[in-house]
Amino acid sequence: MNKQVVASPLAPKAIGPYSQAIIAGNTIYVSGQIPVDASTGAFVPGGIKEQLIQIFKNLKYILNEAGYDFKDVAKTTVYLKDMNDFALLNEIYAQYFEEPYPARVAFQVAALPKGALAEIDVIAVK
Repeated sequence: MNKQVVASPLAPKAIGPYSQAIIAGNTIYVSGQIPVDASTGAFVPGGIKEQLIQIFKNLKYILNEAGYDFKDVAKTTVYLKDMNDFALLNEIYAQYFEEPYPARVAFQVAALPKGALAEIDVIAVK
């Protein structure tokens, strides 16, 4: 199977040996996104709310670069530094997804890259 690399200049570059996303067949696998603003190379100012919004912007940039959108997302994985942010996650998440919602797993982790408060990856299918 051929794999196609996807890289959006609007989203932050990978901080390790991985791609922003890979398309295999009709499926795109988007690597975990943290709240880095590609125009500054730094985290967006603010707290968890601002970080989640930036993460969704980064996901959108990558999906759109490949011709996908949030409506194509079948599965998400959400990593939270603090599970007490779960209700806020749901509030912001609902602004990007509509029914039928993608399958999802969300859990608290001990630490995330660069001290992020959240990270999200998605799988979308056309």
